[in-house]
Amino acid sequence: MLLGLALLMQLTPAALEPQTKLSALPFGVGEVLEYQGKFGFLTAGSATLSVLPSDTVRGVPSWKFSLTSGININVGIFKFANSTTLLSWTGLEDFISRRFTKRMEENGKLRQEDFRIYPDSGFFRRNADPPKPTSKAPLDDVAFIYFMRSATLELKRTYQYDRYYRSEKNPVTVEVLKREELTMPDGTKVKCLVLHPIVDEANGMFSKTSDARLWLTDDARRIPMRIETTYNFGTIALVLKKITLSHGAG
Repeated sequence: MLLGLALLMQLTPAALEPQTKLSALPFGVGEVLEYQGKFGFLTAGSATLSVLPSDTVRGVPSWKFSLTSGININVGIFKFANSTTLLSWTGLEDFISRRFTKRMEENGKLRQEDFRIYPDSGFFRRNADPPKPTSKAPLDDVAFIYFMRSATLELKRTYQYDRYYRSEKNPVTVEVLKREELTMPDGTKVKCLVLHPIVDEANGMFSKTSDARLWLTDDARRIPMRIETTYNFGTIALVLKKITLSHGAG
C-alpha cells in the first residue's frame, strides 16, 4: 500500500535470479529509520522502519522487521487518513519469511491480517482461510525491502525474483532506473539508486496500480532514503529524517 508500482520504461531484463542467501547484511537489531510524510508542500504524517529484537517462529530464530506509518491529509473538503503497522518474521540464517501481519485503518475502515507461512510444506494461510501455495524461499512485503538492501543491483538493469510469498504473484520485478543525489539527515550528500519494484498484487505494498519509487544509498549501507507512492489523488513521499544505528544482529 505504501509502495505502488507501474512500468514506465523498457529495460533489458536480467535472468531470473536464483534464491539468494544474503551475507554481510547492512542492518542489525536496533536500526530505526524515521521518515516525514510529504504531500506536495504539506506535511502529511510520518513512517518508521525498524529492526526489532530477534524472535522465533515455530522454533526458527528470526529477524523481526516493522514498518509503521500514519498519513493524514486534510485539504479543504478532501480528507485522507491511513494508519498502518506491518510486522515481518524472517529467518536469521536463511532469510525466509514465516509470518507476516498487517493492521491497516484507512478512512475509518480497519483491516487486520495474519499470514502464517510454511515454506517447507509449500503453503501459507491468511487468518483462518484455507491454505494457498507459497514460493520455495518466500519473502513478505517488508522483508523484501531489507532483502533489496543486500541484493546485487546494477544501473539500467531489471531483476526478477521468484520469492514473493504469494506464489501466483511471482516473479517480483525490480528495475534500477537511475542514480540521483539526495541529502542525508546530517546534511551530507549521497548518491542513490532509484528502484522501481513491481508485484502483481492489488492494494499491496508493491502493487501495479500506483507509481512507487524507492531510493537506496549507492554504498554498502543501502539505506532507504525516500519512498514515493502515487494515489488517485496525488503523490505521497516519505523522506528520511532520522537514523538510529544498529547494535548487532541478536
